[in-house]
Amino acid sequence: MATATLLSSSFAMPAAARRASSSSSASLGFATLQLAGLSLSAAAPTPTAAAPLLKRQLQPIVARRVCPFTDKKTNRANKVSFSNHKTKKQQFVNLQYKKLWWEAGKRFVKLRLSTKALKTIEKHGLDAVARKAGIDLNKK
Repeated sequence: MATATLLSSSFAMPAAARRASSSSSASLGFATLQLAGLSLSAAAPTPTAAAPLLKRQLQPIVARRVCPFTDKKTNRANKVSFSNHKTKKQQFVNLQYKKLWWEAGKRFVKLRLSTKALKTIEKHGLDAVARKAGIDLNKK
């Protein structure tokens, strides 16, 4: 403890801080040397300190490359060169933003869907495809 007090006094700490660090040095061990000027407490964080944490945790919602109607996703494949050298590549879904007329709701609905889903909607109708996929068009 004497060496910790001697070393912490070489950092030009106030006397009150030196007394606080020397009293807590028995429980902290060598950490007092590295944290000589800091006061450690187990108090709860203040509400102002919690606010920036919430802002960092909220991420913007990013549209994924997945069709909600057909559940088509990105496929991982090999790109094969003439020398038969294989490198990884991604085959993305052909997603399009479309405004479709929804007959039951008597309005246009803007959707991001694959071209395969567009062909299916033309064949079976928007209500039937949305019901099968479990999508509620009232929200959109």
